[in-house]
Amino acid sequence: MCTRCERLLSASSEASAASPWQPRRAFLLAAVGAALSGPAFAQVNVGNASVARNLVPADRIEAAGVQQYGQLLAQARAKGALAGDNNPQLQRLRTIAQRLIPFATPWNTRAREWKWEVNLLGSKQINAFCMPGGKIAFFTGILDQLKLSDDEVAMVMGHEMAHALREHARARMAKSAGTGAALSIGAQLLGLGQVGDLAARAGTQLITLKFSRSDETEADLVGLELAARAGYDPKASVSLWNKMATASKNQGGLSFLSTHPSGPDRIAKLEANLPKVEDLYRAASGVDV
Repeated sequence: MCTRCERLLSASSEASAASPWQPRRAFLLAAVGAALSGPAFAQVNVGNASVARNLVPADRIEAAGVQQYGQLLAQARAKGALAGDNNPQLQRLRTIAQRLIPFATPWNTRAREWKWEVNLLGSKQINAFCMPGGKIAFFTGILDQLKLSDDEVAMVMGHEMAHALREHARARMAKSAGTGAALSIGAQLLGLGQVGDLAARAGTQLITLKFSRSDETEADLVGLELAARAGYDPKASVSLWNKMATASKNQGGLSFLSTHPSGPDRIAKLEANLPKVEDLYRAASGVDV
């Protein structure tokens, strides 16, 4: 429970004998505290998820993600570029994912039903993503070229998972409908038409979808907290983006940075939020920060 909520409930308990309305008052105070803080357990402050996402049915966008993910794996398999289950790098990724996934559901209750999956694709691209529905993929380039530690891998994975948990792709698809919002709402309620088509078409766009600056900040911070709760050093978020910036300069731009812009402001925001999650990391890892 957040500190603010604890203070509210504590004050409420002390006054319980004086007011017959106390049970209702305590409930309202707790509800207000939860509403103000977003997920009740969250240490980072990212507010509530975009309401625009409600214009696109979640099951449609998740189905589109699963379909596109399956097609991508099939193409990689045909080229001999899909890592087998015994691949050490893939096993490493899956071990990290197993530690992160248990902390996903509080950020999105739908995640409880997702069939999480992690795969590794043989490619020199410095890239990784998580489709709606929990379908994660890493390219060997991001592991090999950046020489990522487990902590840094966790930051990448947490960031990508956060995009899915905060339903950024779903919101972007909804916003792309523009002035057709009213029609979209009607179609959603009827279960047919424009919204379903929009979500179905989204599959081919999900890998290269460009998120807004606010989406990226949310993903950074939610991913930071996910990784810290799983016992990964939050300071790795800073070293990761420093590596990204260096690689971008040396290689004249990265595919990952085309959809995940970097810069001093991004690193500064992460550094400012490290104190918020250090206790989580300490509790999970037993390491003194």
